[in-house]
Amino acid sequence: MNKSDKRYTAYVDILHEELMPAMGCTEPIAIAYAGAMARKVLGQLPERVLVEASDNIIKNVKSVVVPNTGNLKGIEAAAVAGIVAGDADKVLEVISIVNDEERTGMADFLNTKEVKVKPANTNVIFDLIVHVFNGDDCASVQISHYHTNIVRITKNGETTLFNHHCDDLNTKHKTDRTIMSVEAIVEFADSVDLSDVRVALKKQIEYNSAIAQEGIQGKWGANVGSVLLKTWGENDVKVRAKAFAAAGSDARMSGCELPVMIVSGSGNQGLATSVPVIEYAKELKVDEDTMLRALLVSNLITIHQKTGIGRLSAFCGAVSAGVGAGAGITYLHGGRYKEVAHTIVNALAIVSGIVCDGAKPSCAGKIASAVEAGILGYHMYKNGQQFYGGDGIVVKGVENTIKNIGRLGSVGMRETDKEIIRMMLGE
Repeated sequence: MNKSDKRYTAYVDILHEELMPAMGCTEPIAIAYAGAMARKVLGQLPERVLVEASDNIIKNVKSVVVPNTGNLKGIEAAAVAGIVAGDADKVLEVISIVNDEERTGMADFLNTKEVKVKPANTNVIFDLIVHVFNGDDCASVQISHYHTNIVRITKNGETTLFNHHCDDLNTKHKTDRTIMSVEAIVEFADSVDLSDVRVALKKQIEYNSAIAQEGIQGKWGANVGSVLLKTWGENDVKVRAKAFAAAGSDARMSGCELPVMIVSGSGNQGLATSVPVIEYAKELKVDEDTMLRALLVSNLITIHQKTGIGRLSAFCGAVSAGVGAGAGITYLHGGRYKEVAHTIVNALAIVSGIVCDGAKPSCAGKIASAVEAGILGYHMYKNGQQFYGGDGIVVKGVENTIKNIGRLGSVGMRETDKEIIRMMLGE
């Protein structure tokens, strides 16, 4: 694929749109971002706050620690963190720099000011509005469809920004993902001028490796990564690939203040997509360029799967990322389109039933399972074994199977998603 091919530019743009740094679970950080922007528009510290959030956001914020808050959890804490200490210009690193005085200020605000949360009256899966009030002044910021997509800003009843040209899968700020295919992704990885993507991929390696290491060394969450290494040892690359990816999630779900390079709007997906490939690249002693090309495969395969599913779903995003990692590992072993395609189908046949019940420590275990499936998917095909069209939701052709997964995640699991949310809210 050469640079004159419109797909080449699209894949480069997609990569840069999706790979961005974030500190903390991305749903609470999106709320903090909206809160920081709302305070900036208001021009002063508010006296009261109202947050409207769609059910999937409520699901993903309920059980994770908001970083730099002193172990606070929940939507109220996320909004107040952004309002009191956030820098809206830092986007998803909005609360990356917080001092002790600001942490005290968050606690005081939560104890002395009115902060309310209510379910958003919306059919949009990802939708949140932060309203702030001080005396007769008010402001609001609405983020919809993905974590940084501000669609409306108001102050004192006047709308200062309104973007209505967006939907769940394609927005005017995002490159069209429907052009993606497994075959073209592998072709792109083989031929891309790495200078077009090197900076983003090297930052992914740096950030995600650092938080994975912290997850292993520290006491975070359920310590899934540490349990894997303690139980099965560090000498097997398969164990390290699962353990370090899980350990990064262990840390970030419990409020670690290190940043992650996200993929498809998710830090957990960013970790599961990249860390196993990095571990295999070290084991195989490949050069940096080969590792970067393999990361292109894993990242873009993950994004390709998520395009049909949507940003938030009852379908666990770690599955898409673990399958993407399996594709990248296949590439590192010399596999190309045929081998990558079979790896994807095999892996999806194994773990496509894992549900998303919000962001929380058990995400690390789901990451480990998904990465295991990605690796097994490759070794099955290497050993002459595969799942065939007609085996459950697997159909002939990798693109058709990916379409089925998109249908399962976006349509088939809609009611499952609602029931999960009702369970989590104790209804």
